[in-house]
Amino acid sequence: MSEKITWRENRIIVPEEPIIPFIEGDGTGPDIWRAAVRVFDAAVRISSGGKRKIEWLEVLAGEKAKNLTGDWLPEATIESFREHRIGIKGPLTTPVGGGHRSLNVALRRILDLYVCLRPVSYYPGVPSPVKEPQLVDMVVFRENTEDVYAGLELKSGTPEAARLIEFCEKEFGWRIRPDSGVGMKPISRAGSERLIRAAIRYAVAHKRTSVTFVHKGNIQKFTEGAFTEWGYDLARREFGEQTVRWNETRENETRIVIQDTIADIFLQQILTRPRNFDVIATMNLNGDYLSDALAAQVGGIGIAPGANINDESGYAIFEATHGTAPKYAGKNVINPSSVILSGKMMFEYMGWLEAAELIEHGLKETIARGTVTYDFARLTRGATEVSTSAFADHVIENMTL
Repeated sequence: MSEKITWRENRIIVPEEPIIPFIEGDGTGPDIWRAAVRVFDAAVRISSGGKRKIEWLEVLAGEKAKNLTGDWLPEATIESFREHRIGIKGPLTTPVGGGHRSLNVALRRILDLYVCLRPVSYYPGVPSPVKEPQLVDMVVFRENTEDVYAGLELKSGTPEAARLIEFCEKEFGWRIRPDSGVGMKPISRAGSERLIRAAIRYAVAHKRTSVTFVHKGNIQKFTEGAFTEWGYDLARREFGEQTVRWNETRENETRIVIQDTIADIFLQQILTRPRNFDVIATMNLNGDYLSDALAAQVGGIGIAPGANINDESGYAIFEATHGTAPKYAGKNVINPSSVILSGKMMFEYMGWLEAAELIEHGLKETIARGTVTYDFARLTRGATEVSTSAFADHVIENMTL
């Protein structure tokens, strides 16, 4: 009998037949979801010998929700994620027009999913623009609720913007052009510390070698600079036995090295020396830029998984990291790997490690054999191009080989 996932004593409790909400997504979302869900169900069935099963519960957001309910993000969808704790979603359209913000950002903020988790690693056979993509093996922890994504901005020419500009000049002596749009970039100690704490805990649990704070603290000293200072302080205070600051390392160091780098330098060094980086902790905007830049080195966002997590409450939504690609909608040609690998992350979070391993094995084998969708086939000599649905068929077939 299907049951809800629950949260008890700071851990999730997953029944044998959990109910998991899903949003199929806009544009190519339905094509991708139909393929991915077959992979998920097969992995669960095979890994458990038929003892486990997921009851998928569709909830609405995006264009489908707007068409059926008149609301881009119905309250019932938010409540369903709250009630069932874990969910998965395809890509969503950002509504066009003033006052409408990203639905993805809205879900993260409403549910306080403060960790955007993006693992980045290479699968042999994936086309890449760099010579040694296999050297990229990083896990990005991007703060999800603060920074410019907080949406605290005022439009140029409005009375509100004029009042804020006047206030800033009067109180702080800041000279801002009167025709400016203005915004705020909040970076709190509490928000920074919980993100950095999650990153260091991950590094400890997975025996990673370093945690790097990526920032622009050389310019934004009291926001991004503070993020870095708070990070070093937290590492020393809460993880003093397990971590060491970069300038205090010893020969044959076994502790996790805590280090930092300027964002623009980081974007150079992930190309020239990716071995230097392991777990990354950064703020919202930096995280957006650098996670996509890293994904490009290992095949692009079409194969990049993502998760939005609050590990203090157990809420988590796993998602495609790419857009809706509406011109390919309904053509059964798009790469479903982003959602498939996000499902792998979901199963890891649930503790269903065998199912997660089967998904990764099936995907690796399929790509290594040169059986890929259009996006990879056009860049890979000798590849066999298959449809979205056929790609899922091959992943399932290769799970058991």
